[in-house]
Amino acid sequence: MAEKDEKPGDILVASNRKALHEYFVEQTIEAGLVLSGTEVKALRAKNAQLADGYALVENGQVFLHHVHIAPYAMGNRANHEPMRSRKLLLHRREIDRLWGLTRQQGYTLIPLRLYFTRGHAKVALGVCRGKKAHDKRHAIAERDSKREVARAIRSRGRDI
Repeated sequence: MAEKDEKPGDILVASNRKALHEYFVEQTIEAGLVLSGTEVKALRAKNAQLADGYALVENGQVFLHHVHIAPYAMGNRANHEPMRSRKLLLHRREIDRLWGLTRQQGYTLIPLRLYFTRGHAKVALGVCRGKKAHDKRHAIAERDSKREVARAIRSRGRDI
C-alpha cells in the first residue's frame, strides 16, 4: 500500500496500518531518529513494529515510545534494548508547533511509517485525532463500497 507522501527512493521498514483505522490523520511530518549501531542494522533487516507506538513532546524534545525494534540477530552483548525511547530529530519551530497541536483535546502523535531515505532512518509522524465507533463503521462501509465498484468495473470489462 503506497501512501501519497511516499517518495520513490524510500525503503519502507514498517508501516502502521492500524493507526489509519483508529485515527483521523490531520497532517504528517517527517522526523529523523537517533539510533544506536545495532538498531540501524535491525531496521535494515526490517525488524520493527509500530503498532503501539506514540510520540511525546518532553522538555522541548520529541521522543518516540513503545516502538519495538528487534535485537540484531548477529549482534553481541552490546545489542540495543528493543523497547527503549528514541529521540526524534526536528527543528525547534516544528517541535513548538507539535507541542501546541498535541495540547488540544484529543490530538496525539502517532508514527505512521518507518523508512530509509538516502541512507537515513526517518519516521513519518501523524498528528492524529481518535475515531469514534461510528466513524470506524463509516470508514469500513466506504471501503467496502469502493471495493464493490472496483469489482463491478473489472467484471464489466470481462463481459465485452
